[in-house]
Amino acid sequence: MKLTPEIIAKLAEHLEDAELKAYDVVKITDAHPEMDWDDAYAIQAEILRRKLARGDRLVGLKCGLTSRAKMKQMGVDIACFGFLVDAFSVMDGADIKLDELIHPKVEPEIVFVLKKPLKGPGCHVGSVLAATDFVMAGIEVIDSRYRDFKFDLKSVVADNCSSSRFILGNQAVPVNDVDLRTLGVVMEINGQAVSIGAGAAVLGHPAAAIAMLANHLGAYGEEIPAGTMILSGGVTEAVAVRSRDFVNLRIQALGSVGARFI
Repeated sequence: MKLTPEIIAKLAEHLEDAELKAYDVVKITDAHPEMDWDDAYAIQAEILRRKLARGDRLVGLKCGLTSRAKMKQMGVDIACFGFLVDAFSVMDGADIKLDELIHPKVEPEIVFVLKKPLKGPGCHVGSVLAATDFVMAGIEVIDSRYRDFKFDLKSVVADNCSSSRFILGNQAVPVNDVDLRTLGVVMEINGQAVSIGAGAAVLGHPAAAIAMLANHLGAYGEEIPAGTMILSGGVTEAVAVRSRDFVNLRIQALGSVGARFI
């Protein structure tokens, strides 16, 4: 690590304030070009600590930049990982207030819920499938706090991978009942299809993203506990939303999920 604990705490407060008060900031590596990956994840962990201290609950984890479309869109070639708290959760069909966000985008997700813990190193697709209880359809609302979308991946990781909201569907399907690679995905805004894809767009198999997360945490001596809900990453590129947009996601065999932006 290159940053001191004091700087990490200050940057965490800086980024979380931007999230909570919905204003943008310049990427933090402008002022701290020396920061490394451990610093970035330490800042993210401090943001989580702040939220838990205020009474938020950790309800899940997320993988980001796991499809080639998202990597191309963001100009990167590696995945990233973040956390989800209960304050981010939105009920299926509910309204999402745009004045609480900066420049939100939506992306379709295949969501995993574990029945057994996962720990790397050495975690692979088979390990993930054996540990998964069921899968669901989900929408993630990402909302980078960085001005004009000018950022690098370390700054994104520190900012909890642009996490802001997520919506889960109401249909839980046993993982053995579906081929996650071939699931068709259609996301619509106001009844018009805006993105189409298949599960294989996520690293060839959505479970590969969960394995990467387990191996990432394993490098820090941590595991993914049983019962954890995990967003496996956007199947397609993220799409911007505006006031009065209704977003609906349909995933073959997993049903649909949606929300309105007001």
